[in-house]
Amino acid sequence: MAYSELIKSFEKIRDYMREFYIYGFKSREDYTKKSARSYDDERRRIESWLGGYMAFRRSSEGKNVFISVDNRSVTFNPLHSAWKAKSFTDKDIVLHFCILDILSDGTARGVTQISDGVAAYLSHTETPFEIDESTVRKKLKEYSELGILRGEKAGRSLLYRLADSRVDLSSWEDAAAYYSEEAPLGVIGSYLLDRQEEAPEHFRYKHHYLLHTLDTQVLYDALCAMKEKRCVDIVTFSIRKDAEREHRVYPLRFYISTQTGREYLLAYHYKFRKPMFFRLDTVRSIQAGPVETRHEKYEGFAVKFDENLWGVSTGGDYSLDHVELTIRVGDSESYILDRLEREKRHGRIEPIDDHTYKFTADVYDAGELLMWARSFIGRVVRFESDNSFAVTRFYDDLGRMAEMYGGEEA
Repeated sequence: MAYSELIKSFEKIRDYMREFYIYGFKSREDYTKKSARSYDDERRRIESWLGGYMAFRRSSEGKNVFISVDNRSVTFNPLHSAWKAKSFTDKDIVLHFCILDILSDGTARGVTQISDGVAAYLSHTETPFEIDESTVRKKLKEYSELGILRGEKAGRSLLYRLADSRVDLSSWEDAAAYYSEEAPLGVIGSYLLDRQEEAPEHFRYKHHYLLHTLDTQVLYDALCAMKEKRCVDIVTFSIRKDAEREHRVYPLRFYISTQTGREYLLAYHYKFRKPMFFRLDTVRSIQAGPVETRHEKYEGFAVKFDENLWGVSTGGDYSLDHVELTIRVGDSESYILDRLEREKRHGRIEPIDDHTYKFTADVYDAGELLMWARSFIGRVVRFESDNSFAVTRFYDDLGRMAEMYGGEEA
C-alpha cells in the first residue's frame, strides 16, 4: 500500500468527501484540523476511488478539488466505492487466504484446528511470521458476521465452515441496478452487482442524487432502531456554528426531497417534547438506546403531525398557515386537474365552475408551497394565505418575471 494508516472511522471519510470533494469549496490550505500531510493522505485515498471523476479550479485561496459527474454518461453512483474500501494489514491478507483455503473442502473446523492450519502454512515462509489463536478467533468472528463463514454449535464447541453462496442473481440484475441508484440504501444493490460478471447499464437519470450515499450508515442505524422500537442518541454537527449537539429522540419516519434528494429524519425530541426534523447529512452518529414502551403514543404523534406537513419546515412556532390557490383549467386540459389531484398531498380541491378549481390546505409553512404553486403560472387566478410573507413573495416573483420578459403584471 502507498500509505499504511487505517480507516478507523468512516465519519472521517464522510466529512472529508463532503467538505472538499462534494461542495468543493475548501482548499489544502483550509484543512486545519490536522496536518497538511493528513490532507495529502486522504486526498490520495479518495482519488484512488474517484480518480476518473476528479476536477479542480484555482482561485485566490488556492486549488480546490471536487467531484465532477456527467449524469448522461454515469450509470452507477461512484460514491458507492467509498463503502467498499477497506484498509488491511499483512496479517489480514494472510488470514484471508489461509482460512478460505483451509475450509475450502467444506468441512467444519474449530478455532484450534484452523489456527494449527494457519501455523502450518506460515512454517513454510522464509521470514518469521506468527499469528496467535486469539487473532484467528477474531477474524473468524468477523467473517461470520460478514456472512463469509457460518458458525455452528457442536456440543460445547463452535465450528466454522464456508457459507453457502450459490445464489443465482442473474434474474435480479435489472432490479439491483435500479435499486442501487434510487433506493436510500442503494449501496446494498451495488454490492450485489459486484458479484455479477457485468452490471446492466439500462438506466439513466435526469436527477441522479449521488451525495446521499454517504449517509447510508446513519440511515441504516436509525432503521434498525426503528425496527426494534428503540430511542436513539444522535450527534449533529452545524457547519455554520462549528459545533456538535447531542439529542435523545425517538425516530419516527424518513422524508426524502424529490427536488434535492436530501434525506430527513422525523423524530420525537424528548427534551423539547415535540416532533423535529434532522437532516441526515448533519448527523454524525446514531447510538441505539433502550426500547421505548410508549412507542405507539409517539407514532401517533407522527400521523397527526403529517396531516399538515407539506415539506420539512414547521415554521417558527408550529402554527398553521391557511393557503388557497385558485386555478383555471381549459377545455382540453384535464391533465392539469389530474396533476393537481396527484400532487395536492394533504390539501383538498373544490370546483368553483366548469373551468375553475380551488385548492385549499392548512400547512405549517406556506412558503414551502411557493415553488409548487409557481409551476401553475399561466393558470393561476389567485393565490391567498394568512401568511402575508408567502403572498407577497408569490406576487413579487410574478412581477419580476413579467419585468424580465417584457410582460405586464395582471
